[in-house]
Amino acid sequence: MQGSNQSSVTEFILLGFSFSPGTTPLFFSAFLITYLLIILGNSLITSLIFLDSHLHIPMYFFIGVLSMLDLGYTTTTMPQMLAHMASQKTTISFASCVAQMYIFLVLGITESWLFAIMSIDRYVAICHPLRYKVIMSPWLCWVLVIFCGLWGIISALVYTVFAMRLPYCGPNKINHFFCEVPAVLKLACADTSLNDQVDFILGFSVILVPLSLILVVYINIFIAVGRIRSAHGRRKAFSTCASHITVVTMFCVPAMVMYMKPGSEASPEEDKMLALFYNVISAFLNPIIYSLRNKDVKKAFLKVMGWGRAPG
Repeated sequence: MQGSNQSSVTEFILLGFSFSPGTTPLFFSAFLITYLLIILGNSLITSLIFLDSHLHIPMYFFIGVLSMLDLGYTTTTMPQMLAHMASQKTTISFASCVAQMYIFLVLGITESWLFAIMSIDRYVAICHPLRYKVIMSPWLCWVLVIFCGLWGIISALVYTVFAMRLPYCGPNKINHFFCEVPAVLKLACADTSLNDQVDFILGFSVILVPLSLILVVYINIFIAVGRIRSAHGRRKAFSTCASHITVVTMFCVPAMVMYMKPGSEASPEEDKMLALFYNVISAFLNPIIYSLRNKDVKKAFLKVMGWGRAPG
């Protein structure tokens, strides 16, 4: 790819965050602890879902997939960011930059569509509880996850090809902590208006369409919940919905702002903060919001650790 676009740049310099020398160790420690907690939390959720048969239902299947995506998503960027913060060398080769960009997009787009699938799962569980396991069969769950993955692979390929087909012949300093499309495009030695249009169209298909689907699904869920006579039943349904809505908001809204605004309006510092939200903070909070406060997951944890009786 580098030869095809006649780029003279062989490596990029990632500027990262603008921390003062005195505060860098503090931020390094904070990011390292956060990354370790992301690994611990998401690995724990994935392991519990795999080990406990009581969690072998569609909802937890999708949560397990989400946890694995979060693990891959943050591992694509955070170890490199930590390494750059701990050393003076902050370069990344052209090929590595392209690979990071592509893998990051594949996992991010897959996760965006997975949120939409998870909202459908909640709709079936709340509105059709007696037919839930029949409708959301293991076969259908796997098909839906494979669809999300294929959509991520194809969309990310389009994003990456359109970004890296441009010539990169001059400055090579990326004002970001990883190779993200909007930040890299600022270094292109050509007009990027076509890329802005492609990014907007793809952003519509990989962010707005899933969000619209989630909105329609939840309107129907809230109508159905309003008909539930039991106050306890309504609280339980709203609690499940609130968790999912919180996670979706933390991930999709910052990503939509990042990828659907024109490159000329992008602020490097704002972009870094937005990227932190959907790359790091959402992956850190997902296990807490969506799973660790769940009674079934707590029972599974106690069972696996041998600290309690198996849930009956």
